[in-house]
Amino acid sequence: MASEERPKLPGKVPFSMIRTFVLADVITLGNAFCGTGAILASMAFVRAEERSAALTAFILLPVALICDVLDGSVARWRRKSSPLGGDLDSLADVVSFGVAPAALGFALGMRGGWDGLALCYFVACGISRLARFNVTASALSDGTGKVKYYEGTPIPTSLLLVLVLGIAYSQGATGDALWFGAHTLGPFVFHPLVAMYLVSGSLMISTLRIPKP
Repeated sequence: MASEERPKLPGKVPFSMIRTFVLADVITLGNAFCGTGAILASMAFVRAEERSAALTAFILLPVALICDVLDGSVARWRRKSSPLGGDLDSLADVVSFGVAPAALGFALGMRGGWDGLALCYFVACGISRLARFNVTASALSDGTGKVKYYEGTPIPTSLLLVLVLGIAYSQGATGDALWFGAHTLGPFVFHPLVAMYLVSGSLMISTLRIPKP
């Protein structure tokens, strides 16, 4: 019996990938860098509740949004994009506007069992929202290839949750002092404030049409 021929792997894959990067991709990676930094800062706050750690997370997430806006603008300005650009943008957004806000909510006091489920639901909705956009972008675009509207709220709107958390943090409403308190429902604890994550996630996977500028 003849042996099956194995597919040949392309040579120098890492170097080929790097050569495809354009300036917009570097800015997109800056988005992911800031989101990851915010996650690590949230973890540091859980460990020691250092004020500097919380402030770092609150600062990095708006910077991530700036990078998210800039990468598209730079790509249009330079008229250069790479094959990786769209996927890089989606993956970076999951980190910065999905996982990072959820990690920050957990760090500031949403640590009950029901809270954890709500935060996981929020992240799953963000991932689903981005996947749906990537799949349907061509169908939603006009003749020029530009998407006319979003289906569901864009994932960067999660920064509104971060804003609410920032106000709560400035007033000392974290941990046991979190707004609206904590309630035991069955086997787990539930903080009503976590409902804003449920609403945000549900809006992202809705069929609500949001005009794209």
